[in-house]
Amino acid sequence: MSTLDMSEAIKMLANEKNISVDTLLQVLVDALALAYKRRPGAAPEVEVHVNPDTFEFTFIAFDIDDDGNWVNERDDTPKKEELGRIAAQTFRQVMSQKIREAERDRKFEEYANREGDIVTGIIQQADDRYTLLDLGRVESLLPKAEQVPFERPVPGDRVKAYIVEVRKTAKGPQIVVSRTHPGLIKRLFELEVPEIADGIVEIKGCAREPGHRTKIAVWSNDHNVDPVGACVGARGGRVRMVVNELRGEKIDIVPYSEDLADFVAKALSPARVTAVIISDDVTQADVIVPDNQLSLAIGKEGQNARLAARLTGVRIDIRGETEPVEGIDDADYEEGEWVPNAETGEVEWHAADGTILTQEQWNEAASAAETAAEETVAEDKVAEPPTTEAPNTEETGDHA
Repeated sequence: MSTLDMSEAIKMLANEKNISVDTLLQVLVDALALAYKRRPGAAPEVEVHVNPDTFEFTFIAFDIDDDGNWVNERDDTPKKEELGRIAAQTFRQVMSQKIREAERDRKFEEYANREGDIVTGIIQQADDRYTLLDLGRVESLLPKAEQVPFERPVPGDRVKAYIVEVRKTAKGPQIVVSRTHPGLIKRLFELEVPEIADGIVEIKGCAREPGHRTKIAVWSNDHNVDPVGACVGARGGRVRMVVNELRGEKIDIVPYSEDLADFVAKALSPARVTAVIISDDVTQADVIVPDNQLSLAIGKEGQNARLAARLTGVRIDIRGETEPVEGIDDADYEEGEWVPNAETGEVEWHAADGTILTQEQWNEAASAAETAAEETVAEDKVAEPPTTEAPNTEETGDHA
């Protein structure tokens, strides 16, 4: 094989396998070094160098002394005819294996840094353990645990999935993907909403129950851009594309707020909220809603409240407007309504007897009543006389 033929062969192979010429040259250099050592009378060690412009090879041979050092450096480049035979044998015996290894490494490097990215694949086969997705040059693994409940993979269907892990194996990269990860929601919206891809709109939080419902909180870095409207799109076109990809999963898009009470109220959408009271340690929110909104705020099997709690990061306790505060037994306080103060804007409890309580006073009254109830129970236990049995006079034989 002449130098020109080798040069053309390497370039054609690199183009066919989608591998860089430099990578192939390194593979060829390693292979030629192995082939050299198989020659009769070959030196124990050799370094092969190649000129990338002329494709000329140089073999530098070495001996090894008793201490394992490479010594007696010399040029032992085979003649062109012999080099051609060595190169031809190398291509047949070694190059195929080396190229497969190079392809596996290239594929791994291509996907190694894509964890958290989204890919589109065609369903190849499915069983009780996992589903295989064909991504083109590689296959990905969709484990059963990462599949949406009630979604039935149909071979030939095209689906999008979220890369959760890329593993390096002897057979090439193993790409593990998910259809349940909250990151899939974020990536799908990035594809459909240019404002998110450009960083104008941010997804601040995401809470998801795969296959059923998702809540996302969005924020705009530009006061001229409505974050919710940008995600919904004209006539709901953008969010509908995401819903279609998720096979009909419901999506609530709420505006993010740095005011936690306001954020909790918005997170409970579509229910209307009358008041939100945040605990001193900022771990719980007591939410008051109109009585006719109570079931909507809680949601089917508590789903709406549960997702809102995950989205906001606080425990949420919901009650209706006329529901009495636990520990307050006064019937007059059980009837009334929450009314916004005309001056301050804060909601106040207007009881049936005319009493008006602020949110703080309401909480203090509830806390005081609960404490009093606990103290009463404790006092009752202390004051309760010990039980004793009357003596049985018949058994003792005593008579009046």
